[in-house]
Amino acid sequence: MHFNTKLIHGGISEDQETGAVSVPIYQTSTYRQNGVGQPKQYEYSRSGNPTRFALEELIKELEGGYQGFAFASGLAATHTIFSMFRSGDHIILGDDVYGGTFRLLHQVFEKSGLRYTLVETNKPETIAAAIEPETKAVFLETPTNPLLKITDIARVAEIAKEHGLLTIVDNTFATPYFQKPLQLGADIVIHSATKYLGGHSDVVAGLAIVKDEAVAKQVGFIQNAVGGVLGPHDSWLIQRSIKTLALRMEAHQSNALQVAQFLVEHPAVAHVYYPGLADHKDHDIARKQMTGFSGMISFELKKEAQVASFVEALRVFTLAESLGGVESLIEVPAIMTHASIPKALREQAGIKDGLIRLSVGIEYVDDLLADLDTALQKAGE
Repeated sequence: MHFNTKLIHGGISEDQETGAVSVPIYQTSTYRQNGVGQPKQYEYSRSGNPTRFALEELIKELEGGYQGFAFASGLAATHTIFSMFRSGDHIILGDDVYGGTFRLLHQVFEKSGLRYTLVETNKPETIAAAIEPETKAVFLETPTNPLLKITDIARVAEIAKEHGLLTIVDNTFATPYFQKPLQLGADIVIHSATKYLGGHSDVVAGLAIVKDEAVAKQVGFIQNAVGGVLGPHDSWLIQRSIKTLALRMEAHQSNALQVAQFLVEHPAVAHVYYPGLADHKDHDIARKQMTGFSGMISFELKKEAQVASFVEALRVFTLAESLGGVESLIEVPAIMTHASIPKALREQAGIKDGLIRLSVGIEYVDDLLADLDTALQKAGE
């Protein structure tokens, strides 16, 4: 099937018992067993639930992996993946990652002895230089959050394999509609399904997809042992939303490109970060490994003092954290999503205090452009 058809009919897309074209919400915690020590397929919903399993099978198929896992949040998925490593192990981490990912590694796992080194993953030579005898994995985002850097996944995976390392890719910004890291050589893919996969700002969820059986056994054990699983209703919401992913991602991308071009030409804007622009430094790599550029844009104003007044003057864009919903959102990473990263490290990565991040929604694009233009004019008054 074509990918767009798989979004609707892939995985377990209907109920085999009744023929219902929507997978039922199995709102149960436990299951009757055939006899003592004789459970059926499911025995307890932390270990497995039919609705969650349907979502896990769907995302496995969409990403082209061996097995999928659904969690209560993107960070719960990331926590499970980091839990595969031991004290003394070393992780290579992208310097421009979501603040929550950095916080998890820096303030939680580092206390248990898991070490990390920040590198610019869009420069593969920095990865090779950072490898130590104890290095176990490379963890990266592409596009990154919030500077929209693009990492050559195939090249990084090649370096990682040469040294026996896992390549872990956060694919939240691109989704499997625009990018498939496992096909490019990655071993594990992570999603904050709260974002584009959920798409409606009404559910918090995380997904992980692994390429082979050995890693799947490790992840499955930790998922069950720790218990940060996604509930059946939220699993149903994500699966329902994935059915319209193709339509939404095309609309996000179309609007984002027009917004990016508008910002580039506006006299109040200093710099625009969007991989769909031909002058983006990683544009060629993005074109090679992605089929589209998604809906995230970051930019800087020429006058940083105008940032607050500009953001607060907007009426269609909503000032809020998160991203990937049908509505357009705006935020200032340094004091919102990336505030947990120390200022010195933020600035070293290029995340300035005045950086603005847009999640471009699927509204009528002229309304978005007019909103931005009016707010920029008010900020300059």
